[in-house]
Amino acid sequence: MSASIPGGRELPVSRYDLTTYWGRVRHSADLSDPRTLLVSGAGLEDAKHLLASFKQGQIRSMTPELWNAKKIIDSTLHPDTGQPVFLPFRMSCFVLSNLVVTAGMLTPGLKTRGTLLWQITNQSLNVAINNANANKSTPLSTSTIVKSYCLAVSASCSVALGLNAIVPRLRSLSPGAKTVLTRLVPFAAVASAGALNVFLMRGEEIRQGIDVYRVPSEEDRLLKETEGKEIESLGRSRKAATLAVGETALSRVFNATPIMVLPPLILVRLQRTEWLKKRPRLTLPLNLGLILTTSIFALPLALAAFPQRQAVEARSLEEQFWDQAGEEGRVEFNRGI
Repeated sequence: MSASIPGGRELPVSRYDLTTYWGRVRHSADLSDPRTLLVSGAGLEDAKHLLASFKQGQIRSMTPELWNAKKIIDSTLHPDTGQPVFLPFRMSCFVLSNLVVTAGMLTPGLKTRGTLLWQITNQSLNVAINNANANKSTPLSTSTIVKSYCLAVSASCSVALGLNAIVPRLRSLSPGAKTVLTRLVPFAAVASAGALNVFLMRGEEIRQGIDVYRVPSEEDRLLKETEGKEIESLGRSRKAATLAVGETALSRVFNATPIMVLPPLILVRLQRTEWLKKRPRLTLPLNLGLILTTSIFALPLALAAFPQRQAVEARSLEEQFWDQAGEEGRVEFNRGI
């Protein structure tokens, strides 16, 4: 993200310790902070100028103002291209973009048409977000995007409609258990199709590999700061791509689990209370509130499951990288979000 900003001096990756889970949670909370969506074009340019001043040595140490500028840059620009991610598909807009879609999928009593409509809408949004935030060292063709989209939509609709047909036929279950299972059908559809969507949309990365870089040593950092010498790609690794895509797919499931499970289960309990029975119009606002609250907390926890800039042992990848490792025998790559 900040690599596209002029200057040889290296910016700190984060104000938090990214080797720990809670450090990554706090960093991810910055990346997904919806308040960064309010930053104007002029504000983005001011943030770039401020960070450029640091990278060019005009500012000697990080300040709260500089950290805020880096937060804006990190949540707005793609780490590979240095260009702004389209606003609705940024991680900072993820909660808001998904709120209406998730509420639609979790609406009690959806019929076949409604189920299909919301599953198609959800997978359309997933494709857009996955494509916008993928590793850009391996560009996707339009035909690949369309094919992946169709397969993901087919998978999510098949799971949702299949489970909706099976659950009512389970005679051994009580009516209450059937109600709970019916409310959890969207989770099964979203989790399975969401993971599949990531693999389909980023399958080209696995086939062609993604760029791998030497973990910079102190000497590399000094050369970059004094001579502006960038660390060049060591080549493309399919094993790194498989790891990156697999971890991203898992993080999508981790994110969907609390969002698609907790609100419907809580709402089932609330709908049994006399208070809500007397106020049925509050069902929709309560559902939206539960989804929004869960989403705000779930997203940073899921994003932090794996580091975005992943460093691995060179010997865990293809043999061509074994003798090109950087500090501590490691190489690194951008996992994508």
